[in-house]
Amino acid sequence: MFKPKGIIPAVITPLTYDEQINGDELRAQVNRQIAAGIHGLFCLGTNGEGYILNREEKLAVIRIVVEENRGRVPVYAATGGIGTQETIELSKAAQRLGVDALSLITPYFAALSQAELYEHFKAVATSVQLPVVLYNIPARTGNAIDYETVAKLARIPNIVGVKDSSGNFDNILRYLEATDRSRFAVLSGNDSLILWTLLAGGTGGISGIANLFPETMVRIYTLWQKGDFAAAKRVQDSIRPIRDCLKLGNPNTVVKRAANLLGYPVGPCRRPCNLLSEEVESEIKRTLDEYYQRVK
Repeated sequence: MFKPKGIIPAVITPLTYDEQINGDELRAQVNRQIAAGIHGLFCLGTNGEGYILNREEKLAVIRIVVEENRGRVPVYAATGGIGTQETIELSKAAQRLGVDALSLITPYFAALSQAELYEHFKAVATSVQLPVVLYNIPARTGNAIDYETVAKLARIPNIVGVKDSSGNFDNILRYLEATDRSRFAVLSGNDSLILWTLLAGGTGGISGIANLFPETMVRIYTLWQKGDFAAAKRVQDSIRPIRDCLKLGNPNTVVKRAANLLGYPVGPCRRPCNLLSEEVESEIKRTLDEYYQRVK
């Protein structure tokens, strides 16, 4: 049975400066992440700017990631949309392209009841033959998946996990308490909560900061596996300064700019999500410099 686990980077979608997909750099990022020891690749999530790419661009990203990965680690594709039918269609297309699992964000903009969320996820999951990971990020979508709804959805055989990006650790605990940990994975979508999620019974995290420091994020998981909590906590704490930079702008814009400053030519975020002030850029650079001074 497929069970998501470990550190799974929410891979950046590199763009050229005229906002076209930079396939060569995307391939480079896939190989960089795998070389760092990550446990999966998550494309088209928040950091992958799936919200602002059109259907053909999304399929192009999936195709590149699957091809370059060459079966080395599981590939997760975020295929959720506002409508159930469009989500089914994109999910089936991703399945044909060879992904290993799907991530389904809650529909957004329109407020939905828990019954509507349940029926949406059920319809998509039963239309494909792939493992499905639910994605809860209410600050971005306006819709949250209640723990009781997750418990019901977890009884559908190919719904195998949930990524929680609410930032509310109690919500992660409720998901853990409501589901069968032997078959259902609870993953932190908040980098600051990965170690605590593992200690509570979760299986890992889908990480935006892994775009900057993949080896660091993998060490949190590896040290936890070894039972070295003190060392794992030191590594977990080491990312707090860069996490603090995320509040200075659109978080994935900050991550992408930081990646560029580290020497990875991933380009800009797509407009209008591409503007940071000189003061913010200086703070990101200062934080990165301090991070590398500490880890030397």
